[in-house]
Amino acid sequence: MSVSIAAADQTVCAPLPVLGRDVTVPLVTGGEVTYAALDYAASAPALQRVWDDVAAYAPYYGSVHRGAGYLSQLSTDLFENARRTVADFLDCRDGDQVVFTRSTTDSLNLLAATLPAACQVFVFETEHHASLLPWRDARVTYLNAPRTPGEAVATLERALADRDPYGPALVCVTGASNVTGELWPVRELAAAAHAHGARIVLDAAQLAPHHPVSVRDLDVDWVAFSGHKLYAPFGSGVLAGRSDWLREAEPYLAGGGASRKVSRREDGGVDVEWHESAARHEAGSPNVIGAYSIASACKALTEAGFDTLVARERHLIDTVRAGLAEVPEVRVLSLFGDDAPRVGVISFVVEGWNSSHFAAALSAEYGIGVRDGLFCAHPLVRTLLGSDPQAQGECGAPEAAPGEKSLNAIRVSFGAGTPDEHVERFVRAVKELVRDGAQWQYRTEDGRCVPAV
Repeated sequence: MSVSIAAADQTVCAPLPVLGRDVTVPLVTGGEVTYAALDYAASAPALQRVWDDVAAYAPYYGSVHRGAGYLSQLSTDLFENARRTVADFLDCRDGDQVVFTRSTTDSLNLLAATLPAACQVFVFETEHHASLLPWRDARVTYLNAPRTPGEAVATLERALADRDPYGPALVCVTGASNVTGELWPVRELAAAAHAHGARIVLDAAQLAPHHPVSVRDLDVDWVAFSGHKLYAPFGSGVLAGRSDWLREAEPYLAGGGASRKVSRREDGGVDVEWHESAARHEAGSPNVIGAYSIASACKALTEAGFDTLVARERHLIDTVRAGLAEVPEVRVLSLFGDDAPRVGVISFVVEGWNSSHFAAALSAEYGIGVRDGLFCAHPLVRTLLGSDPQAQGECGAPEAAPGEKSLNAIRVSFGAGTPDEHVERFVRAVKELVRDGAQWQYRTEDGRCVPAV
């Protein structure tokens, strides 16, 4: 349960308790400091509530489905109740299916495997690789990066107007960019897709941890997200939405759990009757703890209240953006402009600095964990940077001289578990590094910039 506190003419909530909030790390300059985890866009720390729920269930762990024992029945109920909890969290429609997967990547690859023959897929080049790459067996149209939300809708409408009007089509779009944090016009894109007879899948990996996601209100056909970005442990994900393509396709994996009936034929072959429910694509012993942890996180975020969580995150975003704006050498990356609504994901470059060097110094000298590189969204980051895909930088020297184009970027990201002190320390560290330079020597090791011991 969050507690409201007053701050700067607005009411924000205290951060939700997460694992690792008291972990200390050593600094190369001496001493230790509480670790500032500012890489939520890659993996958010697990909520303490989620970890406690999993620990309470662990002694009762048992096989799922068809087991006669009490623990098996308990685990089966837990698994299927988790499915209903996720459906409620996403405001799914009657008849929608919730399939448990390993991650967003796994979810979208599953959907790609269910596409009808001759299906045409439309995807913006700005997508994360999880959304950009699974459609290898389909006819794919890659759309150029838009510079406004309205341009995104217009670009999609033009592309859909030129497609085969009688064939199946699918649009894949993110809800919030994993590079810029900017919110995409999902509802308008869904309306455009449906107006042209296409379906749409929402990559909500970066959206669901920060904002409520309603399948019904957004009118998307499917939504995918990962547990490890939603404050649950690694190894679980969700694909939720329309059942027809899922029900009609061959199982994503063939095996136990997906099959309803298997029998030998007289010619020596095997006949299989597959389940029509979500189990069709959940072959093998399911990840009960993964599904339960996602459900626990969904409950925790719902009970905390997204209005309260969003207000706090806006406070953190404003703190970071205001601090970076005071450093002339910093350029924040954006598609839609400074005023675009966004989640707590901000990428930037620092003039005269190699991004790997800057990120390494933040870690080694300030105990701050961020990410550097192209963030599994290479086309988007290179578009924003205007960089050469073949260029490479070295750790020990600036990746680009003043006035030249950067080769990669730095990303800071945060969420419901981030204390004010972490973002304040980050802003202070950026200013000090730009003003005074790094206090330590660094070298390249296995392609990464690390402190020289």
